[in-house]
Amino acid sequence: MAGESRRFAEVGYLQQKFHLRAHGAPLFDHAVRSFSACFRTDTFLFVVRDGEAADFVAERCEALGVGRLAIVTLGAPTSGQAETVLLGLDKAGVSDDEAVTVFNIDTFRPGYVMPGLDPAYAGYLEVFRGTGKGWSFVAPDPRKAGDVLGVAEKLPISELCCTGLYHFRRAGDFRWAYRNPEPPRSPAERQERYVAPLYNALIARGDRIGMQLIDPGDVIFCGTPEQYEEAIVSEDIARRLRS
Repeated sequence: MAGESRRFAEVGYLQQKFHLRAHGAPLFDHAVRSFSACFRTDTFLFVVRDGEAADFVAERCEALGVGRLAIVTLGAPTSGQAETVLLGLDKAGVSDDEAVTVFNIDTFRPGYVMPGLDPAYAGYLEVFRGTGKGWSFVAPDPRKAGDVLGVAEKLPISELCCTGLYHFRRAGDFRWAYRNPEPPRSPAERQERYVAPLYNALIARGDRIGMQLIDPGDVIFCGTPEQYEEAIVSEDIARRLRS
């Protein structure tokens, strides 16, 4: 939640994305409610820009029933989502041995359940078959079904697109990959620190990264003004959010 909502501001939206409403609730609520199965078992860490956002998070999480909550305020822009996550983990005192799942505040996964994770994997990405160039893309390993060969940001190396859900078995692996990145594979990776390409460093180190393939209908995106405006008039999305 530490981004600037720049694309929304450029077309006239005055609020940050997480405040915008869709089908009776803020986008924040829909994103967080996706993980309601974890409300009583996991700690939810939110990384925000200012105290006003922190107050909003605390209020909404109490209303939603989030059991364990941590909020980190940064106060300034970062070089991208990967740095945002790194600062959040460090400032919240998350230990290297803690498992971490990263997700966006402008994406919804109604009814998400964490899959059973093989301990042989250092992490996994959630993917769907899609088109376009604006995604993080995953190349499957042709030798090992379900394994990731590599990841590229905004460069279509396959038809497998990331939903934005990234799991690391250890926060220490995330930290190591951030500090030991592989060379950029696309212009986007030269301009911004994304989470998905961090897996390339772990793969190069010899770790196995898995992927979970889902149906495109299982995820709802509101990260751009066009996606948001489509979502708020969609009866199908309204039904899925109610179910």
